[in-house]
Amino acid sequence: MLSAIDWTRPWFRPFAGFAASAPARSGGDLRQALNACAAPLPHLRNAQGLPLRFVPQADLPEGVAYEAHIHATGHVPTRDNLHDAFNALVWLQFPETKRLLNRLQAEAIARDGVGQVRGGLRDAATLFDENAVIFVSRDATLFDALRGFAWHELFVSQRNAWHARCTVVPFGHALLEKLVQPYKSVTAHAWWIPAAPDTPLDRLDRLLAGSLADAASASRLAGGRSFAPLPVLGIPGWCDGNADPAFYADTSVFRPGRRTAAPATQG
Repeated sequence: MLSAIDWTRPWFRPFAGFAASAPARSGGDLRQALNACAAPLPHLRNAQGLPLRFVPQADLPEGVAYEAHIHATGHVPTRDNLHDAFNALVWLQFPETKRLLNRLQAEAIARDGVGQVRGGLRDAATLFDENAVIFVSRDATLFDALRGFAWHELFVSQRNAWHARCTVVPFGHALLEKLVQPYKSVTAHAWWIPAAPDTPLDRLDRLLAGSLADAASASRLAGGRSFAPLPVLGIPGWCDGNADPAFYADTSVFRPGRRTAAPATQG
């Protein structure tokens, strides 16, 4: 399953270390490989301080919500598919942020029940967990261009800024699953972290968890409008076709702005 993935793709590079690890290369059980990689990581715990373990889906008791189970036990039900494999890899790479998102969702479930309609905070946490990218830059004008749907400015006029003054780091596991077979309209939910593009991932994880926690406490994390839509194949270096400025003229993907409210403060 994982051996068929091209780990040299730019969006997979943060997670390629697992694919190169001895447990993953052994070709054995996915959960065993994940747990072998998790074992030497003492910080890989849930918000209750319980060690994280990847367990079969059958271990999730009937009637118990997935996020509530992880929060209560530290056990992450994991199926043998790409979706759950990428979820586990994000846990290994961004444990503080995943811990926060799990706590926020578990607390919302305890307070409001599972329900057919999620509240704003739980909705935002779920969207981030599934489909987020981290927009990393100290230059607020670049994120303003993203929030303002200024695609030509962001990707053409400021093309040389990419990877020098800004970068994007994938987070959402459903997004990563889509990018196994990428297509032009794949669009992520972007969250800005004001930091240098070469910030180490462990430091970025701490900054991200703190930023999201602050936003949740201030009621600024509520639904999809908390994020900026980002068609990820527009990122320079992520698709050969985007070297031609005409790539961004496709308004079915690079849509005109529709926001009227001021962008939420992040960072």
